[in-house]
Amino acid sequence: MNGLYALKPWYADRLSGVRGALARREVSPDTLTVAGVLCAAGAAASLAWLPVPLAALPVAVLLAARLAFANLDGALARDTGRMTRRGALMNELGDRAADLLVMAGFLTLAPLWLVATAGLAATLPSWVSLAGAAAGAPRLNGGPVGKTERCALAVLAAASGWAVPVLAVIAAGSVLTAGLRLGRLWRELGTSGTTRGER
Repeated sequence: MNGLYALKPWYADRLSGVRGALARREVSPDTLTVAGVLCAAGAAASLAWLPVPLAALPVAVLLAARLAFANLDGALARDTGRMTRRGALMNELGDRAADLLVMAGFLTLAPLWLVATAGLAATLPSWVSLAGAAAGAPRLNGGPVGKTERCALAVLAAASGWAVPVLAVIAAGSVLTAGLRLGRLWRELGTSGTTRGER
């Protein structure tokens, strides 16, 4: 179920030197969160306005940077003892903003209803994971269509011009991912707990 997320430990290891340099320079994790959102915005603009296949390279580079910043902000906070509740909130908001910005890059390439559907669907896996974490379960990540896969699909659209089929895959795959996560959480949480939040 983890999809490309299974590569995260390897990717994080490749970024260890960068984390050390950032820590020595006392860079704020929040700065990295903002940088990731800006990279997503740049990728969206490239996808929207550059012709196929010239858009592929800047979209790929900017989304790779977006994923790197998404990895680095939390890791840097842990390494430097700067984990805060506000930082965790900003991290989640930054991730959702970056996701939606990338989807907005399709607005010049596909019908509005399809872009909106894919954008909404792309947020579902994260909301399921956050709800599970709020209930005391481990935070779930990964595919089959998680954040990394959505970035790869956006690069495919930039290279091929297949915006409509890519959005359809993102929408359907995101719903499937959310459903798989929900099923796993349902099994893990079981029915033994008696505490319920407001409904």
